[in-house]
Amino acid sequence: MMDVRVLVDVVVVASVVPALAITPRVLVRRPDPVGAADRRVFSPAAWLALVTGLIYVNQVLFTVYVLRVHDGDPSFVARYLPAGWFDLASAHPVLRDLAEHFPAPGLLAPSVLRIQAFLELPFVLLSFATVVRWLDADLYRRIARSALLPLASVSYTTVFCLVEWDLRNPYTVDDVVIRAVSAVVTPLLLASMAARDTGTTRVPASVPGLLVFTGSLGALGALVLVVYDTALLYNLGRLDDRLPLALAAAAALLVLRAAASRLPARSAPTLSFVVHAVRHWLLLFFIPALAIRYGLLFGTPRLALSAGALTAAVACVRAAREMPTGAEQRPRAALHLTARIGCAVLAGAAGAALALRVTPPSYKEVALLSAMGAFLVTAVAVCGLLDRSRRE
Repeated sequence: MMDVRVLVDVVVVASVVPALAITPRVLVRRPDPVGAADRRVFSPAAWLALVTGLIYVNQVLFTVYVLRVHDGDPSFVARYLPAGWFDLASAHPVLRDLAEHFPAPGLLAPSVLRIQAFLELPFVLLSFATVVRWLDADLYRRIARSALLPLASVSYTTVFCLVEWDLRNPYTVDDVVIRAVSAVVTPLLLASMAARDTGTTRVPASVPGLLVFTGSLGALGALVLVVYDTALLYNLGRLDDRLPLALAAAAALLVLRAAASRLPARSAPTLSFVVHAVRHWLLLFFIPALAIRYGLLFGTPRLALSAGALTAAVACVRAAREMPTGAEQRPRAALHLTARIGCAVLAGAAGAALALRVTPPSYKEVALLSAMGAFLVTAVAVCGLLDRSRRE
């Protein structure tokens, strides 16, 4: 049988290629008219909160199941998985009391890996959809109603199933089937949800606008990492330690989203490039995102990093083509804009490198999130300074 590492690498490549081919058509397609909503439509962030709540409910039910059916010992499943899983909150008095009075605990057997197998895909897709909608609501609708969404669902599910098979256990076959069902159902629900969305949000090409977006991205990323660490890996016992971080990230996110709705619609040339570049990058990164993330762990890290760098480079090239520089009439203006963009990219790269050096290497996801945030914050700040000096 082919090695899982090779298969993950294949998925990385197979995900990047259609992303490069399809994304130009997604932007060229004429947007559907946005009409008035006839009823309350929840944003992907609201649905993400709901799915997250269901994930934690499953953790509570799993703890009850282990306490009542397995005398609090999760080794019946933990022995099949690597270290870092199943740090349960089985000593918590509320959970013990709930377990003691819960009727028919044997019916909670699906809480062992199966429910998580269904919920993980919507959790990941809704997280990405939330970020895209913050950036540009029209882009969110375009993605949801294009081939990108089902292709991303297939790519993510394939990676999940490969990891499942690499960590195979008595529940693996059930999990793979459930993930396949989720891969069909989730894109249909997301597409239907996006079709009714009437939002018109778009990040302004200004320093405050981009910093608020970057801060929102960082806060959401921190919350996603907490959910993975405490719930999707069945480590509810770690929640008390992670709770201060989660509460701080949630509070910051609420403040930032409130601020985002009050930002003026300003723009500046270099910052406009940043908005266009991020827009293109989210489009390009959507399909291979999870394959690249797991490629760092289960595949060839250099290939995964190269794939991520390729999407970023192509995004920058496509964003530059969209900039109204008037290169034919004013080549000097185009040259100056290119120089400013180059300075911002170099400064952002230096900020990302510094973030990687000071971030503890215990979690690759934390390091990558820190590096991305540092890159964006530094690049945006430099772009703002350069645009201001240009005006003066």
